[in-house]
Amino acid sequence: MNSGLIGLDWGSTQLRAYLYDGQGQVLEKRTFSHGIRHLPEGGFAAAFAQAVEHWPDVPVLACGMVGSRNGWLEVPYLDTPTSVDRLAGALSILVANGRTLHLVPGLRDPARPDVMRGEETQVVGVVAQSPEVARHGCLLLPGTHSKWVSLREGVVAGFATVMTGELFGLLTQQSILGAQLPPAVDDDHAFRRGVSMARDSGAAGALSCVFSARTLMLDGVLAPSSVSDYLSGLLIGDEMRIAIAAGWADASSSVHMVGEGALCDRYLKAAEMFGLTVHKAPDATTSHGLWRIADAAGLITTQATA
Repeated sequence: MNSGLIGLDWGSTQLRAYLYDGQGQVLEKRTFSHGIRHLPEGGFAAAFAQAVEHWPDVPVLACGMVGSRNGWLEVPYLDTPTSVDRLAGALSILVANGRTLHLVPGLRDPARPDVMRGEETQVVGVVAQSPEVARHGCLLLPGTHSKWVSLREGVVAGFATVMTGELFGLLTQQSILGAQLPPAVDDDHAFRRGVSMARDSGAAGALSCVFSARTLMLDGVLAPSSVSDYLSGLLIGDEMRIAIAAGWADASSSVHMVGEGALCDRYLKAAEMFGLTVHKAPDATTSHGLWRIADAAGLITTQATA
């Protein structure tokens, strides 16, 4: 087998392993539930051994929470502005099971301050596939902790985190707004109503009207099963309001979104209601990013042993 690299995307809940050929094409992908919070007996070493079992002895590059304070080895953050070459030059090394792992550092924006770990590799994947975005672009990475990233001449100039997903979980699962509600149903009208409420909240923001989820339900205007979609729209809408107010995005330029699925579809709807143009970034950003960082670090080899 002509293999050049093993890449690991090791987060809090999942471990994804990629085996590449010598030209950067993924030959095989494996997915495990062994995130750093759910390790098997034997811990990190056992999870790693399962991930690379029977794969060639080639360089291994890992990104994500495996390099966090609660991970296998804490890797210091790099301050922005940061390029792929700086990332590649700051890898930490860990030896396990006779293999050498190279761990990608996370990024820190000292101006805010803010941090990311794992998303930096996704950003590198976008930069590698979309040079026009890399020159002067804005990236949106929706999720539990959404990231808004500013790119200038291929460098991460800065970024900001909005805890939209985590706040949604807290409000729907642990607050009075979600108490004793029936199972949620898809309600596009309720979602758009929430987005409109956030958009029209102005400088006051969504926190000033989040209790409307309960008021509208008690008044019979909002079905109990639609409260979840209303809150989703309110919070994602407020994220859009924040992005415009902070200057991260505006109607005259495009935002490139990293991700796929139902969550990204919601962001597309909300962005349209705010007059923002959002394009989906190329797929497989993490696997492309791992390869690009490995290449910049001089780790790529086409010589492998079985």
